[in-house]
Amino acid sequence: MTWYAKVTKDLAHLPDCLDHFYNELEQARAEVKIYGSVEKASALLPGIVEHRFNQLQEIEAILESLNIDLRKIRSKLFRKYLENYQRALSAKEVEKYVEGEAEVVDMEKIINEFAMLRNQWLGIVKGLDIKQWQLSNIIKLRAAGLEDISL
Repeated sequence: MTWYAKVTKDLAHLPDCLDHFYNELEQARAEVKIYGSVEKASALLPGIVEHRFNQLQEIEAILESLNIDLRKIRSKLFRKYLENYQRALSAKEVEKYVEGEAEVVDMEKIINEFAMLRNQWLGIVKGLDIKQWQLSNIIKLRAAGLEDISL
């Protein structure tokens, strides 16, 4: 079962999900570095990119699910305020009250944490893209006659 499936079923899995992706992030940072055989690094890169990009997409899906849950919470609280104070409060005032509700604030903090994780994963994908570009340039240099190049 994917983390997306676990988290969308039960938000109690969220801390484990975050731990998992932060651990994977540390491993991914090592994969961005160029070292050893250029041929081996070039051969492994497509699989690494595919795996890490899929992880980024899963994080994006979880983040979108959390945003959907936040909209649901806001809608529920908005209706509650409008039903109870329909003549006393304007829609703008109700929005301000909803933004201050503990349930909304807590969900926004969770979303912020996941957005930060997503941004770090975007950095990994960007780093892998740059790695591909650099490996390509190294291979071109080798083809031009610089055979003794090493990393």
